[in-house]
Amino acid sequence: MNAGFIGLGAMGRGMAGTIAKAGLLAGVYNRTAAVAEQLAAEWGVAYYRQPQALAAAVDAVVLCVSADADVLAMVEAVAESIRPGSVVVDMSTVSSGTAKQAAAILAERGAAFLDAPVSGGVEGAKNGTLAMMVGGDAEVLETVRPVLAAVATRIVHIGPVGCGQTTKAVNQILCAGINQAVTEALAFAEAHGLPMERVIDVLAGGAAGNWFLDHRGKTMVRGTFAPGFKLALHHKDLAICQTMAQQAGVALPLTDQTVQDYARLMAQGFGDDDISALYRLKKP
Repeated sequence: MNAGFIGLGAMGRGMAGTIAKAGLLAGVYNRTAAVAEQLAAEWGVAYYRQPQALAAAVDAVVLCVSADADVLAMVEAVAESIRPGSVVVDMSTVSSGTAKQAAAILAERGAAFLDAPVSGGVEGAKNGTLAMMVGGDAEVLETVRPVLAAVATRIVHIGPVGCGQTTKAVNQILCAGINQAVTEALAFAEAHGLPMERVIDVLAGGAAGNWFLDHRGKTMVRGTFAPGFKLALHHKDLAICQTMAQQAGVALPLTDQTVQDYARLMAQGFGDDDISALYRLKKP
């Protein structure tokens, strides 16, 4: 099994690097050519100028791009040259409908598709410790598991194509709620003049402890908001959740509030900050 990787942003770069360390990365493509050339040289793999050339040369194509339109554009490109029996694994965060559309495009060429979004942030991508939720054929998943195991310590097959992205939507809704709760609670603590780092230390060991408090609590109260997970990207993901909720007839009031809060922060120029920048709106 050898893989090609398309999309070398903050998350993609980390994941491609762990696949390279595992000896399973054959080549890379990125719309910003200079990034792909530099990383290909660093990792000792091929640099491809076109996604079609990459797809023709590998057993598995891994995608990690920003939006639904980008996923479909890359899938259409690789479908031009992909070999029958090959697999495309999309680790982007898009709608379940986009995943199903991508699978249909590739099926016409005899190739398989898995929607396999991840959770765990930039740190998890760099360390190969992500959690991965997978939609698609279970047997296809087993063929590419060695590649996926390089980036994720938890790989769970959820169901047919689209189920991975729907599960990721659940994850993003949870992240919105946790962000709201942690930033609001710490703003309350700061307003009461508590020693913030000691407060975070004690809370992290109790029932209110969580990953976000552990990894973002102390940085947010210091006014540091380096991503992490960019606020503008979570805003994009939550918009997908809103659309899916409307289709299912489900209310998401907390998500709706988070989308509004993020829009305020983006208008102030904080879209590239970590999502913990929500603390800017909460603190006294």
